[in-house]
Order: sequence, then structure tokens, then C-alpha cells
Amino acid sequence: MITFSQLSEVGEREINEDCVGSVHVGPEIKLFLLADGLGGHGRGEEASALLVNNASQVFRKNYRNPDCLRSCFEISQETLMEKQRAEHAKQDLKSTLVLMEIFNRQIQWGHVGDSRLYYFKRNRIVKRTLDHSVPQMLVAAGEISEKDIRHHPDRNRLIRVMGMEWDAPKYQLSEPIPIEKDQAFLLCSDGFWENIEESQMESCLRKSSDVQDWLARMEKIVWKNGRGTHMDNYSAITVMIE
Repeated sequence: MITFSQLSEVGEREINEDCVGSVHVGPEIKLFLLADGLGGHGRGEEASALLVNNASQVFRKNYRNPDCLRSCFEISQETLMEKQRAEHAKQDLKSTLVLMEIFNRQIQWGHVGDSRLYYFKRNRIVKRTLDHSVPQMLVAAGEISEKDIRHHPDRNRLIRVMGMEWDAPKYQLSEPIPIEKDQAFLLCSDGFWENIEESQMESCLRKSSDVQDWLARMEKIVWKNGRGTHMDNYSAITVMIE
């Protein structure tokens, strides 16, 4: 059985530029979507909503296609670029995007930007997506440690996003994995993961009674750590395979 829960909150900002969504074609045919519009570029809330809505439509039409996830990214990117051109808004309308597809007893995900997907198995993190950001590059170069990303002064400097010109696809796709019991997934924006440690995610998962409880436990920590800091929008989707 596949269960999920989701939230998207404004934090301590005036506008929520995050957007979350889900598509359910059948019991084991699903797409989960999360986008974080770049406020510094303007109209971030429009960009994130367009991407979530457009990728949802692409999935409904193409979920049987083995390249469906690629199509979700590429068609949504082109739609966003067309809107930029039509409205003379080349510097605006940019967003991260993370997608997770469940189809044919397999799970695959993709991302661009610094919105993340975490994969858990038996309550332990197996892997997470790597941010397309300056601090993540510094980690790869051995100049800072993984734990330094959260508070790095350049943590919001992204090197890949939806809505920038691509000479080649900028998104990254995972290898498909089979559906198994005791799997859990967290899709979240940086406003969420910056305010909770991975060990706390695991602890909340172990203590939770269901997918909603897991998300609620994590949100309490996120709010406690972010409150009073001009807290960013924070969004998350939790998914469990039982």
C-alpha cells in the first residue's frame, strides 16, 4: 500500500513561492511533485505553479512511456521558457523541481535545483539527491563538509534551475528501484531541510504511526528551528510503501 501526506507553508514570508502536487492514476501509478520558485528572480510563485501543473498534465498523458519523467521535465521547461519569452520576463520565472514517479512496480525520481528527495529503507536514509548549488560543489571539491551546506553564506546560489537556458538537460534522474516494503520518501524544499537534520528525519520516521504523523513530527522541528529567522517558505511530501 502506498500512502502520502503533504504540506506547503508560507513560513515568515509574505508569499508562498513553493508548490506541491500529486497525480494518482491508479493504486500504484502516481507522481509526486514539488517546486520552489526563486523569489530573487521575481514571480517565483507563478513559475513553481506552472511547473507542477504542467508536469502533472504530461504525466497523465504519458505515464506508460518509459521516458515519461524526462518528458515531464523537458516539456515543462519549454513551457516555462515560452512564458518568459511571451512576457519579456527572461530574468523572472525560475524554480527548482523534484519529481517522483511510481509505475510498473518501480520508483524513479529526478530533480533540478536544491529541492531534495530523501530515500529511506527500514527507517534509515539510503540516499538523497545532490543539490545543484555552490555549497554542494564545494562539498564535492572537498572544501567544506556536508553539514556546512545548511548555513553556508552561498547556500541560495543555484547553478541549475528550471527557467534558465539549457544547452543540454540540467535535471538529473535516478536509476529506477523496485517497490519494496518499508520504503519511505521525503520530497522537500530548502526551507524544510535547512531546519531539520537527517538524523532527526530518521528519528521522526521511527517514532511515527503513519505517513501523516511522520510529516507532522518533522514540521514541529522545522518550525521550532526556523521561527524568528525570517523563515523561508517550507514544503514537503512524505510517501510510505507498506
